[in-house]
Amino acid sequence: MRSVWNGLNRLTALLMLLPLAPLILAVAAWVRIADGKGVLFVQDRAGQDGVPFRMLKFRSMVHNSVALSAELGIDDPFGLVENDPRITRCGRILRRTSLDELPQLLNVVRGQMNLVGPRPDVLPQVACYSPEDARRLEVKPGITGWAQVNGRDDIDWPTRFKLDRWYVDNWSPLLDLKILWRTAITVNRDEPPVHVDEHNITRSSAPASEEVSRAA
Repeated sequence: MRSVWNGLNRLTALLMLLPLAPLILAVAAWVRIADGKGVLFVQDRAGQDGVPFRMLKFRSMVHNSVALSAELGIDDPFGLVENDPRITRCGRILRRTSLDELPQLLNVVRGQMNLVGPRPDVLPQVACYSPEDARRLEVKPGITGWAQVNGRDDIDWPTRFKLDRWYVDNWSPLLDLKILWRTAITVNRDEPPVHVDEHNITRSSAPASEEVSRAA
């Protein structure tokens, strides 16, 4: 059943790209005009079974975000701070509305992701996974997921892992449809409160990527 469902995900993503093409082009033009070259942010993430793939999203941070991270004294290389100066003006809107994730429909069409699944983590952090953490890699990552509709940025990593394991153990097409519905009705959300994730700091043993990535 899961293989058939994966195929339906790819077909659905392809069909979604057609009506969404004008919006995607408009967002791309907006980012280009507002923040210059580098419309897309491309980053290696861990897919199913830990296989790396290049995840796409619209760029929502300045180009020198890593240098700014050091200047801001941020211990969590993948975290954010309140009124984060690394996030661009249009990036704040893109993140709040999740429009920055639209390019990941191409990742779904390519078979690297599904519409629903655990959010793909960055490779340096996956390298520090415990066997229990790694259970989230048993399925394809998703644009949205069970952890995202149950807290997203408001919950810490141990809770996310717990929710992702629950999703892996209880997966069904009906559950995916429920998650998609809950995502659709909460897509325009307020900025979450910034909190320091000590678990994220201790398991991050490599330098940050070119853009500090939201894990939600």
